[in-house]
Amino acid sequence: MNEIVWPTIDSEHLIVDSKQMLKLEKEMFSDGMPQEALMEKAGIQISRWLLKKKPLLKHGTIVFIGPGHNGGDGAVIARELFLKGHYVRVWCPFPIKKTLTNSHLNYLTSIGVTKLVEPPDASGKELWIDAVFGNNQTRRVDNKLIKLFNQKFHNYYGKVISIDIPTGLCPDKGEPFFDSAVKADYTLAIGLHKIGLTQDAALPFIGELHHIDVGVPTIKLSKVDKKIFKVTYKDIKKIDLPSLPKNTNKYKRGRTLLIAGSEKYPGAAYLALKGAISSGAGFISAVLPGIVAESIWQVAPEIVLKETMQSNQNGNALLFSALNNIDLSAFDSVAVGPGIGIDYDDWQKSIDFLIGFKGLLILDADALNRISESKLGSNFFLERKFKTWITPHSKEFRRLFPGSKSVNNIGLALEAAKEFNISILLKGAHSVVANDKQAWQLFGTDSQTARAGLGDLLSGFIAGSSAIDLTICRNITTDFFAKYVLLHSFAASKCKKGSNASAIGDELYKLMRNKKTRQIS
Repeated sequence: MNEIVWPTIDSEHLIVDSKQMLKLEKEMFSDGMPQEALMEKAGIQISRWLLKKKPLLKHGTIVFIGPGHNGGDGAVIARELFLKGHYVRVWCPFPIKKTLTNSHLNYLTSIGVTKLVEPPDASGKELWIDAVFGNNQTRRVDNKLIKLFNQKFHNYYGKVISIDIPTGLCPDKGEPFFDSAVKADYTLAIGLHKIGLTQDAALPFIGELHHIDVGVPTIKLSKVDKKIFKVTYKDIKKIDLPSLPKNTNKYKRGRTLLIAGSEKYPGAAYLALKGAISSGAGFISAVLPGIVAESIWQVAPEIVLKETMQSNQNGNALLFSALNNIDLSAFDSVAVGPGIGIDYDDWQKSIDFLIGFKGLLILDADALNRISESKLGSNFFLERKFKTWITPHSKEFRRLFPGSKSVNNIGLALEAAKEFNISILLKGAHSVVANDKQAWQLFGTDSQTARAGLGDLLSGFIAGSSAIDLTICRNITTDFFAKYVLLHSFAASKCKKGSNASAIGDELYKLMRNKKTRQIS
C-alpha cells in the first residue's frame, strides 16, 4: 500500500522554521515575484481579515511599524484600513531601515495618516497592531516596548494583534528571547506557520493563531525537506482509515495484546483495555496483575486473559514469567507499559521477548521508564528491528534521550525518531507525532480535557486501532499514528459527560463506530 499523505501539502498545514521561510521567499523573488508585490499581498490579505471583524476596529487602530519588511506589511495594513474610512495612526519605535518600508510610511503621511511622535497610551481602547519584527527576529528586543504592549494586553481595553510573530518571541523555539515577549490576542501567520508558533512555550503569547495565505506555490511546498504538518480538529473529516470487508470475522479485525497494570496501579489496566475496546478491534487479549485479572470479567468480559502477572514487594508488575508463556507472534500489535511500575531486573529478563516480536510494539509510561534505566537504555530501539511506536511525555523523553539538543519538541521528536528508527508521540499541550522524515503537530486541541488516565486510554486505543489496520495493510505508516492521536483528542473534546478517561472512552467508541460505518457503507 502506498503511504497515505495526510493532511494535504498546502500552506494551511505546512509548518516551517525561520530559515525555510526565508529560503522560500528568496526563491519566489528569484523566480520574478517582486518584493513589493508580496508585501502588498500580505498587507491586503490581513486588511481583509480585519475588515471582517469590525468590532476590533471601532475605537481606531494604532499600527506599530518596525524597521524592516514586517513594518512594511504593517504600513500596507494601515493604508488599507484608512482608505476604508477607519481611524488609523502609526508609530515607529525604531528608525526605519528598509527603503520599501520607508516609502510606504511616507505615502501614509501624505494621505493623512497621523504618525505619532510619542508612544501611544496603553490605557486607550484602540486596536494595536504589532508589525515590528516578524519572522526575522534573532535577538532580544527593547524591553520597554514589550512592557508597553503587555500593559495594553492586560488592561483589556483594546486588543493586540501580532503580524507573523509576536515581537520578542523566537520564531523557532517559541520562547521569548529574554524575559518576555508581546502577548497578543491574535497572531496572523503570513504565508506559512512558523514552527515556534505551534510550540507549547508559545501559547501564552500568540493568542488565537490564524493563517494568512499569500499564495506560496504548491510546487515549492512539496520540495520542503522534513515536512511538518499542523493538524487540527478540522482535519478529522479528512482522515481516511482502511475499510474492513463486510465478511470480516473477529480474528481478521485486529489481534492486539495489552500488558498493563500492577497491584500499585490497577486502574491503568482498566483504562488501557477500555481504549482498546473503543477502537473496535476484533480480538483483544491482556496480561494483567492478579488484582485486575480476578475482576476483569465483570467490567470487560470480552477481554481474553492470556496470563496473570505477579508483583514485586513494592507492588510493581513482573513481566518475565508471563511473557515466557505467550506466543507474541499471534498478535498484530502489542502494547506494554501503562501502570506496570518499575522493576529493572524483571525488564532485563523480559527484553528479548519484546526485541524479537515482529509486529507493532507500542511502548508507554513505565515501559519507557524501565528502558531509560536499563543496561541497553535507548539502544533497545536499535536492537529491535521491527516497527516500534513510543508515547513519552516530556520528562520521559528526556530520560530516554538525554543527548537530544533540538530547540523545540518537533525537532526533538524528529531527531530521536531518525536516530533510533522509531515513531514517536511526544505528549504535551500540543502533542507531536514524528518519524525520521515527517512530523504532525496537533494544534488547537482542548487543553481542558487533560486528565490522569487519558494516556492509558490512548495506549489501548492505539494498540487496538493499529491492529485493525494492520490486518488490511501490513505496513501502516506514521500518519496512522497521528490520526489515532488526533481522534483520541477529538473524542475528549466532544465528551459531554465530563472529561474523565472512562467517559471519553465511551465517546471514542461512538466516534470510531460512526467513522467505520460510513466508510463501510
